[in-house]
Amino acid sequence: MGEGKKITNFQDLNGWQASRKLFFMVFRITKKFPKEEVYSSVSQMRRAAMSVSSNIAEGFGRSSKADKLHFYVMARGSLTEVQNQLILTADVELTGKQDLQTALDQAEITHKLIVGLIKSTEQRK
Repeated sequence: MGEGKKITNFQDLNGWQASRKLFFMVFRITKKFPKEEVYSSVSQMRRAAMSVSSNIAEGFGRSSKADKLHFYVMARGSLTEVQNQLILTADVELTGKQDLQTALDQAEITHKLIVGLIKSTEQRK
């Protein structure tokens, strides 16, 4: 998002955009998993990754500062879950090193943006 652009919906939030990119990375990575992982690792990782952007969107749609903070903090928690799952699936060689690093880099970008959302929301009156 460019400087000075008015934020009119959740899609304008850099944190949501970054989390969307991470979701696509997780989706692509999990497409390579064996079929027997579809109902365990694949499903759990995709749900957690989707939860990051969903919580950001829901927080944006809330009116009160407390509600917004609740959902942004939930997004940060879901992001941490995704990071953990990526590391664990790499440990058992379901995720390659390059895919792991690319996704973890995107997760770190997303984390910084979510922390920014939390801080800016905390500073509002």
